[in-house]
This record gives sequence, C-alpha cells and structure tokens, in this order.
Amino acid sequence: MAAPVDVTQFLLNAQNPEASVRTAAEEHLKLFQEQNFPQFVYSLAAEIANNAKPVDARRLAGLVLKNTLDAKEEARKRDMHGRWIALDPTLKQHVRDALASTLHSETPDVRHTAAMVLAKVAAIDLPRKEWPTLIQTLLNNMGAQPPVVGTRQATLEAMGYVCEEMGNIKEEVLTPQEINMILTAVVSAMGPSEPNESRLSATIALCNAIEFAQHNFENDNERNVLMQVVCEGTQSPEIRIRTAAFECLHEIAALYYNKLPAYITQLYNITVKAIKEDQEEVSLQAIEFWSTICDTELDLTEDPDPDEPCHNFIKAAAPHLIPILLELLTKQEEGQEQDDTGWNISMAAGTCLGLAARVVQDSIVPMVMPFIQANISKNAAAEDWRLREAATFAFGLILDGPSPSAFTEYVRQALGFFLQAMKDPHPYVKDTTAWTIGRIFEFVHSVDIEPPIITRDTLPPVIAVLLESLKDEPHIAYRVCCTISALAAGFKGSSGGTSLMSPFFKDCIAALLQCAQRHANYDHAKVQISAFEAINDLVRAASRDTLDIVAQLIQVVLPEIHKTFEMPAASAEARERQAEVQGQLCGVLQVIIQKLSEEEDTKAAVLPYADQIMETLLRIFSARSANVHEEAMLAVGSFTYALGKNFNKYLPQFAPYLSMGLTNYQEWQVCLSTVGVLGDVCRNVEEGILPYCDDIMSLLIQNLGREDVHRTIKPQILSAFGDIALVVADKFEKYLEAVLRVLKQAMHLSVVSAASADPDTVDYNNELRHGIIDAYSGIMQGMGPAKCEQYLRNEVPGVVEFLSSVGTEAEFDEDVCKAAVNLLGDMCSVISGAGGLIRACPKNDWEKLVAFCKEQSSNQDETEWAVQQVTHALRS
Repeated sequence: MAAPVDVTQFLLNAQNPEASVRTAAEEHLKLFQEQNFPQFVYSLAAEIANNAKPVDARRLAGLVLKNTLDAKEEARKRDMHGRWIALDPTLKQHVRDALASTLHSETPDVRHTAAMVLAKVAAIDLPRKEWPTLIQTLLNNMGAQPPVVGTRQATLEAMGYVCEEMGNIKEEVLTPQEINMILTAVVSAMGPSEPNESRLSATIALCNAIEFAQHNFENDNERNVLMQVVCEGTQSPEIRIRTAAFECLHEIAALYYNKLPAYITQLYNITVKAIKEDQEEVSLQAIEFWSTICDTELDLTEDPDPDEPCHNFIKAAAPHLIPILLELLTKQEEGQEQDDTGWNISMAAGTCLGLAARVVQDSIVPMVMPFIQANISKNAAAEDWRLREAATFAFGLILDGPSPSAFTEYVRQALGFFLQAMKDPHPYVKDTTAWTIGRIFEFVHSVDIEPPIITRDTLPPVIAVLLESLKDEPHIAYRVCCTISALAAGFKGSSGGTSLMSPFFKDCIAALLQCAQRHANYDHAKVQISAFEAINDLVRAASRDTLDIVAQLIQVVLPEIHKTFEMPAASAEARERQAEVQGQLCGVLQVIIQKLSEEEDTKAAVLPYADQIMETLLRIFSARSANVHEEAMLAVGSFTYALGKNFNKYLPQFAPYLSMGLTNYQEWQVCLSTVGVLGDVCRNVEEGILPYCDDIMSLLIQNLGREDVHRTIKPQILSAFGDIALVVADKFEKYLEAVLRVLKQAMHLSVVSAASADPDTVDYNNELRHGIIDAYSGIMQGMGPAKCEQYLRNEVPGVVEFLSSVGTEAEFDEDVCKAAVNLLGDMCSVISGAGGLIRACPKNDWEKLVAFCKEQSSNQDETEWAVQQVTHALRS
C-alpha cells in the first residue's frame, strides 16, 4: 500500500477566498479522487488524523471524506458504498483506525468532524460485519480513567451519529447487548455533574438511540431511569440541553406511547411550564411533544390496534392545553405572512391546535369559539391586529375537526365577515383570512353537503372579493389562488350539465391568467404557479356548459408557451425559470386536453389544434430540459386520448423523444412518466406502435436489468409489457422469451418480499404485483389461446404460486386482489385444462382471493366474469 499523498495545501487552497485559487484546488482534488480513489481516501484519513496539520485542512479533509461515502440520491449512494466496499481491507482498516484515533484530538472541530465520518463508515461496515470492534472501542473511550472530557464528548457524538445511521437501515444491525451498553454509557453521561458539552452530546445520542430501546422500555426500572434522566435534562440551566431533552421526549412519545400513562401528569407539568415560561427554542420542542401525542392518537383512532389502546391524553388535556395554544397564536412575528418556511411559536401552536381539533372533534368548538368571538373584530389599538389574525387563524385551523353539523352554522355566519376582512388594513390579517376562506371551501364546501355553504346568492360576492384580491400583494394573491382552487374543487361533480360556477368561469380564468402574467417575475414564481394550478382546478371542475371556453383556452396557452421560447436563458437560473414556466403551461395544456377527452363528442374540439399542439410539445422536447420533459410527456399522454388512432401521424417525430425519455433514468420521474405515456400511446394507436417496438422493448428490458434505475419505474415497465402485448397481439411472440424471464424474476422477488412486514416493502410489493399481473393479462389477452397454449402452459404453476403468495396476506389490497382474480380468469379462458393445472399446484391460497371477491359486493361487477371462468375450469 503506497504512502498517503500530502493534500494539505490543496485543502487549504480549496478554502481560499480567491476564486481562481479555490477552483484550481477543487479540480485537483476531484481529479485525484477520479484517478486514484484508494489513495485519495487514505490521504484524507491521514490528514484528519495528523495533529500537526492545520485545523482547517483537517476539518475539510473529514468533510470531503464524508461526502465520498454518502449522498442523498439513492443510486449515487449505492455507487459510493460500492467503491468503499471494493477497497483493500488493510487500507479500510487504516481509515477506521485514523477516524477512531481522531476522537482523542484536542481540537473540538476536528473531533466533531471525525465523529460524523466515522458514522458514515459504520453505516457501510456494520451491516456487513466488517468493523466488529467499533462499538467496544467507543465504549472503552467512555470508560477510560481518568476520563478525558473531549474524548468522551466526541465519542458520545459518534455514538449518536452511529445510532442515527443504524436507524436508517431496515435490518437489525446492533445486537441487544451492544444497544444496552450504548444506552448505559449514554445515560451515565447525562447526569447534572457532567460537563455541559458531554451532557448535550449524550442527550442527542439518546434521542438517536431511543428507537432501539424497546427492550429497556418494557422493563419498569430501566424505563424509569431513562424517563428520569430525560426529564432532568428538561430542567438543565443550559438551553441546548433542555431543547435536546424535549426532542427526546417527543421521540419517546412517538415510539412508546403505550408506556406514557405512568408519566403523563409529570410530562404535562414539564411541557406546559416550558411552553409558558422558557425560551422559544425550548417551547417549540415542548409543543411538538403534544403534536406528537395528537398524531399518535389520530393514528390509533383511524386504525385501531387492540394491542395498543388509545389513552385519550389529548381529550383529558385539551381544556387546559387549548387556552395556552390560543394565547400563543398571538405571538406572531412581523412579516411572517410573507415567509412560508418560517417556524415560530405561533406556527407551532397553530399546528398543534389543528391536530388537537381533529382528535377531540366536536368538543373543540366550545373551547375555541369564545376566543374567536372575543378577538376577531378587535381594533382598539395598533397591536390588535395580532388578536384579529389569531382569531381568524384559529377558525381556519379547527375546520378539519368538528362534524359539519357542529360547525357549519358558524361557518355560514362567518363567511360574509371574512369577505369583508379581506380589506383589513393589516396584510397579515388579510393573508390569514384568505387562507381561512380556502379552508372553509376545502372542508365544508361540496356538491354533496346539504344545505350548501355556497349558494346562488352567496357566490357572487365571494367571486367579486377573490378576483379583486388577486391584485393584492404577492403573498395575498398566492393565498387567493389557492382559495379559488378549493372553491372550484367543491363544484366538481355538479349535475345537470351546469354548476353555480358556470357564469363566473370565464372571468375567473381571465383574472388568473392576468395574475400569472403580473407575477412572471422570478421573485414571485410561487404566485404564478398557484395561478396556473387554480386554472387547472377550474378546468377539472368545469361543467359541460363551459367546455367551449375550455377549448378556447388552447388558443391562449399555446401562444403563452411560445413566448417562453424567447425568454432569456443565458444563466442557469434563467434556464430554470424558463423550464418552470414551460412546465406549468404544459400542465395547463394537459388538463385542458384531459377534460375535453372525457366525452367522445368534446374530443373533436382538440382536433383543429392538433398540429399546433404537437409542434409545440416537440419543440419543448428538443430543448432537453428534464423539468419540462416530464410535463410535456404527460401532455402527450392526454393528447393521445383526444386523437386516438389519429396520433399515428405524429409517431415518427415523437418516437425519438419517447426513446429519450426511456433512457433518461437518471431523472427517474421523467423516465417514469415516459413509461406511463408509452401505455397511453399503445392504447390509442394500437397496432401503430409495432414499427417502434424493437427499440422500445430493448430499452425497457435494459432498464429492468440496471441496478441504477429507480425501483419505482420497474413495476410500470412490467405493466407496459402488457399494454404492448395487448395491441400487437401475436407479434409479441418475438419478445416473449425475454419478457417471461424477467417476469419469473419479478415473481420470485414478490414471493420472497411477501414475508416482510415493513410498510415500504409491502407497498412496493403491491406495485410489483400490479405490474406482473398487468403484464401476464396483456400477454394472454393479446396473444390469444393458440400462442398461449404454446408458450404459457408451462408458466401456470409459477403464476399460481405467485398469486397464492398474494392470498397469504392477512389483509388484502383490494385492487391487487381483483387484478389477481381477473388474471386467473384470463388464464382459464386461454389455456385448455387450466383448471387441472391449477389444482395440481401445491399452493392454493389463491382460493382466498376468489372467495374475497365473491364476498365483496363492490368487487362482483369487476370480477364476476373471472370467477365464472375459474369455477368452470376447476369443474372441467
């Protein structure tokens, strides 16, 4: 193994304020990494461990090393892990030793950086059992005598980071003994006699490790010790320790809710005192404790678990907690209304109040309405805007809690008042009022709610106020756009070919287009986006008597897209803005075409613009911007439904961009949308896709075989096989061998995954099952009995085993269940003697799926034919 390279000067130059020096150093380091990764890693580790090197160089060496081991993007992260795994074992051990030794450094910044890097290495090594001495090394540091404060503090940081990394890994990596020893070491460092820095690091470490403490929380004594040290931390004179301790408390609330009854009185007293009296940083975490309790009790109410009863902590605490939260709503920050990313005490209290309203439901009304009624009109002093805003905010927050019968009358009385409040002199009050009106429309405005909040008499003043308010300040215009979206959505499903919105449809569209144009400036991009989204919602909810206006919108949107081609695009920021606007306009075009395609007689409205639409979309594809590519691709998908087989004329120009989208798996959303649109194209051009199938099938099969293709894409590719087979019929024969091979692999993965209880795995497996079933169904229906008899007869046992794995689920996914039964029906209809083949299979849990569909009246229409086919085949 070669000696490490001295990289000190390059690391220092990479922090030089002179751009040319900095860039040259960064390029050198990048080249070093690409040309000799092992020596690059070794050199950085040697740098961070060398006490004689400058602190700035050591710190940056650690950060660069950390960034070679981890990334947010999953495919890149896998690549980085693979590079580390492939390194020489001796070199890796040198790196590990260098990081472990740096925890003893006298320089706090360097120790801290080493702790972070050490955890990133542990995230790769520990699941592979490749750093078996790490935990004991850290424990030895904690037990060293005499104790070294800096080492203990850095070791606690490292333990916390390691536990955080282990929490991100689905499998169990740390043994129960290791977890116990870590918890013991961490708890021992949380006592009041410990230095503040060590105590803080220990508290953070416990917060990261607490999810591994299930066994400890089952033991009364151990649980009491853990709760005691955390509660003591909330009383520390050091604000950072108090904050971390409350963070730990809400983690405990989320993970061990069922263990809280013995402590809830003490926790109420501690949290309420902090909310009322402590600094905001601490108060925020104390409020978060109650928000976490709300979340947990909502989950238990919506999805009851007999092993974990709901203790109704919120119902008990609400009469005392709600007045405190209402008071905190008046602690707004000036200018807060213009910053959606801001987080402060009033926002946190509002979030908690909204959650509590959902938990206690109708009971929230008498707790909150006196506060609203007392403050919503206050205007005696300059600061009374705070009371008006808080009262308005409270009204909007609780709308998701009580039943319509308990609150609708209050809403009916308040709506006119809120419309007047849109002229309040304070912008914050106007902003919150617009938001609250939007919440009213979201929760108590629908064609299904009787009597309606919005009537022929109340709608005109609502429209007048909203359209006028679109001209207000950007942050208010943004809220109003969202409110119009909610108003429009409430009219979706109106009967009789018209709705109350019809007379106002054209004016609303025109006002929103003007709003979008007014806010074309990059600083106001959010307003423009929300205006386009409001247009989309109006179009989606448009009744039949406004579809002529919807069709005319095509003539408005296409020129707007063409204007974007002339937008300045010299800088990266300008190109991003151009792509964003184009994407939004493509989204509007998609929704318009989709709406007009819902009925056969309105599809004709698209045809006069077909050439212009396709020419515009092809021009966008030619720019090759991933952001726009996805939106334009989705617009093509809608366009194919409007044109049907007439889309064939555009396939020669579109096919290269279809291929481009399928190969662009790095921007996985683009690839995913392209696969979906491929299905749309197949369904509409039918056999017209055949000349392009060789290239398309080759790309799809390649993507299935690539590990760096996002896994979400792969089930959709399987579905696309079914779409293609269905329309090219027996011409699919040439692809069948390769497709059946990948389907077998997919079925094996699905059967193995069926044993997992991990929610992400369960969800993905259901997507995978849909893809497999779609593929087989499309192949069987498309190729017909003769070819199926020839090629698919031997596949029956494998398919039945796969379908039986679906039947072993304790709780069926209804859509997967219906699709599985329909596949059984397809199989019985195209393969002679299928019943005998099915009976001969050792696994018969598929019978549970058939029984489920028979029992569920909602499924009978969709599966009746399939059940009959299966029943007949089994009797034959």
